[in-house]
Amino acid sequence: MRSPANQTIFWIIGINALILFVCSSIRHNLFQSASADLGIFDQVVYLISQGEKPISSLLGFHILGDHAAWLWYPLGLLYKIYPDVHWLFAVQSVVLSSGALPIALLGKQAGLKKEISLAVAIAYLLYPLLFNINLYDFHLDVIIPSAILWATWAARNRKYWLFCGSIIIVLGCKAVFALTIAAMGIWLIFFEKRRLYGLTALLGGISWFAIATQVIIPYFGGSAASLERHIHRYSHLGNSFSEIAKNLFFSPGLFFHNLFSLENLFYLFLLVIPVVWGLSLSSMAPLVGAIPCLGINLLADSLQQKDLFFQYSLPIVPFMFLAVMQTLVYGRGLLQTKKAIILWALVAFLALAKYGYFWSIYLKSFDTWSAMREAIALVKTPAGVYTTAEITPHLTHRKIIQFTNANLPEQDLSKFNYILLNVRHPGWLSNQNFVNSLIIKLQNNPQFVLAYQRDDVYLFTKS
Repeated sequence: MRSPANQTIFWIIGINALILFVCSSIRHNLFQSASADLGIFDQVVYLISQGEKPISSLLGFHILGDHAAWLWYPLGLLYKIYPDVHWLFAVQSVVLSSGALPIALLGKQAGLKKEISLAVAIAYLLYPLLFNINLYDFHLDVIIPSAILWATWAARNRKYWLFCGSIIIVLGCKAVFALTIAAMGIWLIFFEKRRLYGLTALLGGISWFAIATQVIIPYFGGSAASLERHIHRYSHLGNSFSEIAKNLFFSPGLFFHNLFSLENLFYLFLLVIPVVWGLSLSSMAPLVGAIPCLGINLLADSLQQKDLFFQYSLPIVPFMFLAVMQTLVYGRGLLQTKKAIILWALVAFLALAKYGYFWSIYLKSFDTWSAMREAIALVKTPAGVYTTAEITPHLTHRKIIQFTNANLPEQDLSKFNYILLNVRHPGWLSNQNFVNSLIIKLQNNPQFVLAYQRDDVYLFTKS
């Protein structure tokens, strides 16, 4: 029979998962999801469930060419039951919340009092990034914190096959996470004295990174999916990854110059402030596992990788909480009572979580919400659709869908059976001038007829 403490953590996880699911569903219903990334991933999972090749028309190549992420295939089983994007929101809310369970178990295993273990688990759920990333479409990255925490628990309890299963799941999310697993292996070998588990992680991470980047991604994605397509984030370090590697050895000053910047300092502040109460220099060993992800983010010139609203920092979170628990085990840390820990976590959440978006930017297109819902309901068949980036995730269960891009206007409109536009809110990468010119073009095109018009929302269908 479950103890009251165990029942408490399960209730907390369940309530948190429900809150996250409701929040992501409301955001999506308010047309704040985007073609990239939710539109891409929803279309891919739908195609997998239908037995089709997972080649997103939004991405342009096979999904395995995008980070060698094979976990999209098991998610397709959910869409076989019923194809609906809310499956992704449900998975996301559950896996983000469930990380509190291994934290509670790790705390108990380390000898922490039950109330302190529970407080750390609650602080984990209140960590702002977890709430924020739940509002940013869907990414397989959300699986990483829980999987790494379970892998750590398995290693410390000598559950080898659970450990292997956990790191395999991490590797299935994104090729670059293989570096995190390899670094975790180094931590397990030298600091946790779990040599078998550490070697498994180290060799598995290095091997998968080589296979994914040199075989899977080039084969399924070709040049379009090459790792070089992300080079713009590191162009200040070199024009190719080989040149960046060369500069690392022969021009290290270039790297140090970019590491020590105000942007990076503020990023580190955002990462650490929710848990600064539980960090100490003597308990930093678990952060070895976070080094690859942290280094990648610090060296990038993309501000998205230094923001607690995006997924790029998720692999750092479990290692920070492992460091926190180690600090508490040693009797150190600024806060060591349940009330103080939860209060700090709550204040950090209120300061850094993006819940305010629900009564601000998430309502920016609400004046056309009803018209957009009515127009979407008129898209009756799985034929091709051309629409805005924000409407795209609501119509991705088809082989062909594209979003309006003023910089790359679609030349062949005949491949679409439906063209859905919003003049007031033209969407990401679009503008009102582009949409108005497109409407004039469609009105003069005998292939299309205006099927719906209300509140500056236009739906054209092929005649």
